[in-house]
Amino acid sequence: MEFIQQNWYWAALAAVSGAMLVVTSLRGGRGISPTQATALINREDAVVIDVRETAEFAAGHLPSARHIPLGELAKRLGELDKLKDKPVILNCQSGGRSASACAILAKAGFSQVHNLEGGIEAWVQAGMPISRQKKK
Repeated sequence: MEFIQQNWYWAALAAVSGAMLVVTSLRGGRGISPTQATALINREDAVVIDVRETAEFAAGHLPSARHIPLGELAKRLGELDKLKDKPVILNCQSGGRSASACAILAKAGFSQVHNLEGGIEAWVQAGMPISRQKKK
């Protein structure tokens, strides 16, 4: 106890860090890197869903991405029902909104939900291709 009193700032830092880990894990979805996402797309035909706003999506997205903004995801779940047992990768700009989207899909019964860690920013930094075309 004396150690904690003398080093309260380290104890507080550890508590905050632990709380952030818990919150991240409760949001749902497993985080994957751009390289892991590419392998999942190529080997298991994973579906990519971009949850950013329309202007962000138009500025550049993963080549195979479907566009469903986070604000519309819950009401558009019916469009995705056939994907419940397929790998689904969610992405946004930096990974925060897609983590929330992972939680929505996991709660709806999707079994293989993945969050692109770092979002489109990490994808571009990894030298991966982006598209500016709308998916048909």
